[in-house]
Amino acid sequence: MNIFEIFRNRIVIVVDVLSAEGSLSDISSSSNITVEPPRDPSHGDLSTNAAMVLAKANKRNPRDLAEEIAVIIRGFDEVLSVEVAGPGFINIRLHTQIWHRIVFDILKEGIGYGNSNLGKGQGYNIEYVSANPTGPMHIGHARGAVYGDALALLLLKAGYNVTKEYYINDAGGQIDVLAKSAYLRYREALGETIEIPTGLYPGEYLKIVGESLAHKYGKDLIAMKEREWLPLVRSFAVDSMLIMIKNDLADLGIHHDVFTSEKKLKDEGRIEDALEVMDKKGLLYQGVLEAPKGKAPEDWEPREQTLFKATDFGDDVDRALKKSDGSYTYFAADIAYHLDKIERGANKMAIVLGADHGGYVKRLQAAVKALSDGQATIDVKISQLVNFMEDGQPVKMSKRAGTFTTVRDVLDEVGKDVIRFIMLTRKNDMVLDFDLKLAKEQSKDNPVFYVQYAYARAQSVLRNAHKDAPGAYSLYKKISPEIMNNITSEDELQLIKIMASWPRVVEAAAIACEPHRIAFYLQELAANFHSLWNKGKDNAIMRFIIKDQPELTAARLACLDAMTKVIASGLFIFNVEPLNEM
Repeated sequence: MNIFEIFRNRIVIVVDVLSAEGSLSDISSSSNITVEPPRDPSHGDLSTNAAMVLAKANKRNPRDLAEEIAVIIRGFDEVLSVEVAGPGFINIRLHTQIWHRIVFDILKEGIGYGNSNLGKGQGYNIEYVSANPTGPMHIGHARGAVYGDALALLLLKAGYNVTKEYYINDAGGQIDVLAKSAYLRYREALGETIEIPTGLYPGEYLKIVGESLAHKYGKDLIAMKEREWLPLVRSFAVDSMLIMIKNDLADLGIHHDVFTSEKKLKDEGRIEDALEVMDKKGLLYQGVLEAPKGKAPEDWEPREQTLFKATDFGDDVDRALKKSDGSYTYFAADIAYHLDKIERGANKMAIVLGADHGGYVKRLQAAVKALSDGQATIDVKISQLVNFMEDGQPVKMSKRAGTFTTVRDVLDEVGKDVIRFIMLTRKNDMVLDFDLKLAKEQSKDNPVFYVQYAYARAQSVLRNAHKDAPGAYSLYKKISPEIMNNITSEDELQLIKIMASWPRVVEAAAIACEPHRIAFYLQELAANFHSLWNKGKDNAIMRFIIKDQPELTAARLACLDAMTKVIASGLFIFNVEPLNEM
């Protein structure tokens, strides 16, 4: 039960009634009506902006209109009291039994509590990670990977039909660099002493690739010219890197539904097909772009090129797709890839890019709008940098120097759950400091420990109740409204009220594409529980198990059970395991 959505729908009905009675002439802004918790809990349980949303269009004083709406709300059975506050907010207090009913709903729905039909089964393609297959994933890649995966699971919970996709950048010049680096390691595996020249990848991870090449080809590649061995080594090295990347992703709890190869798109002539589609739409022309200010991008040259009319679709400048020498730009391949997505039925898309790809936002949105005649949309999410800290000092990362911290390094140190949760404690477009020491701590400063400890503590109480208070445990297992009436303290009701907001948090986070809201919510819920736990230490009547009060104990056990289900529901979105014991 989403109590906020229920009341919003009822208030919209109230507005419709007032309109029918002639009190309101314009209710076109009803879609902007919200019902949410007041910022100050002392003001009530629910607060709506209905009067302020409608007042201007109807030339009404918002407080007067709020009083008119409040009169009707006071007649709702669930409502204890209604007050008009400030410029026209309507604050509502509910009867205690409403919160008790929410505990029953949570126990019934289990981890499915908070599931929403917001997406109505609409398809949603999310592309994330898409790391170049030139080496192991570093900790910076992990942030975009975890954000994209959590976003996919969040949207799934919100009712979308999600496809998780990885774009393999296996056609650029960096792949030849990889192949030449692997070839040197191959020669090293055959006993040669090698020196890695500047410009190639010196990483130790390529030694295994070189050894595998030696095992497969023996000395055959030595006798070949570069044009003969290069495609063989290129394919072998890319496959090896993808296996490594997929293994790291799997251990990070990430599995994609679709892998799309840039090389395959090029080999199948999909770039030519895409440009033909755009040409038929009248979206291409031959022209010379003005020189950009500052550093010139790779797709600019002071000669005539094939250009896409990107400015017609909201971009800042038109974009080059084909250079004067006939070669395609990187963006041309992106055009072909997104046309491929659209042809596969992806009308709603998101793509997670690294911090250095901010310039791609408008051009990708323009391309998708143009290719789909405005029927498809793409939300470009930028995943900002991770400052990985160790012993208070930043760890420098450089793939060319071979001195980067890999996802595997951190997985081995702290495990997937810690990485995933900490990566999601900041909004994706904010820089994140990942403190390895904090990640290992078992303290309230470690967010994943704090939340998992709340779950484990609650499970411990439930286990102990089964042994120490079997009568209360039996009542809890067949909990009734009469028994739940024992929950009357404001501290316990506040825990339930936070749980009641979970469906609203899910929908709000999904609409904003912000999984970090889930982390904030889980920490708030855990903090409220830990506070109750500590109060029980100081005051015996606040303990969860009181042996001579079986009905009160049963009601508290029901609340704890409900809380564990809400935490598990939230951790599902993060693909973090709720722990029964710690």
